[in-house]
Amino acid sequence: MEILIPALFILAIVYALFKPQIKGYLGEKAIATFLTRLDSEKYTVINDVVLNVAGKTSQIDHVIVSNYGVFVIETKNYKGWIFGDEKSQYWTQVIYKRKEKFFNPLRQNYGHIKALENALINFGQLTYIPIVVFSVNATLKVNVTSDVVYSVNLLKTINKYKEETLSNKQKQQIVNQLNAINNHKDKALKKQHVQSIKDNQKTVQQQVKNNICPKCGSPLVERKGQTGPFKGCSSFPKCRFTASA
Repeated sequence: MEILIPALFILAIVYALFKPQIKGYLGEKAIATFLTRLDSEKYTVINDVVLNVAGKTSQIDHVIVSNYGVFVIETKNYKGWIFGDEKSQYWTQVIYKRKEKFFNPLRQNYGHIKALENALINFGQLTYIPIVVFSVNATLKVNVTSDVVYSVNLLKTINKYKEETLSNKQKQQIVNQLNAINNHKDKALKKQHVQSIKDNQKTVQQQVKNNICPKCGSPLVERKGQTGPFKGCSSFPKCRFTASA
């Protein structure tokens, strides 16, 4: 018992320090389990894709190469109420009176698609289908037209796409290419990717705090919307950057 108590205390500290990473890992594993139910003759699932394109690293939770296109899936293992819209820089997680901002996952997934386009440029214009998946612990209050779904609805969302755009041969060629360039086992590259994201978020937050648009450099001005005040780029409609006031 004397040995067990310190061990449990250490485990509790480790969990507290790495809680976001642990929750994210468990969320990705849960989605990977869901995806095993897809028809393997039509869908090939590649979990944890890390690409290094033109010196920039992109880590994608799940890529599904299918006869219906390339599905790009971003998972969020969050709880609480989730607010956001298509164009906002950040979304908001609300748990009781506590609010936390996180980068718009639709924008995040758009970056993943651009990385895939560059990596698979030899295959011409492919059909990319982005999906953002939240756990059932979240309550989605988002205003979007894109696929932002609960994990239990993921397979139904995937199966609604029925227009075949790739042959079996093309599908296998894309899978082979992705497997060849996937750096998911490169720990140093993953660490670099995470640090790059953190640095970029700090830069954006500081610019917004200083009322400078991080997208185009124009001044940010306070505006009023249906959900309250927000900061918008003074160069609107040329630049549509927005942030919470």
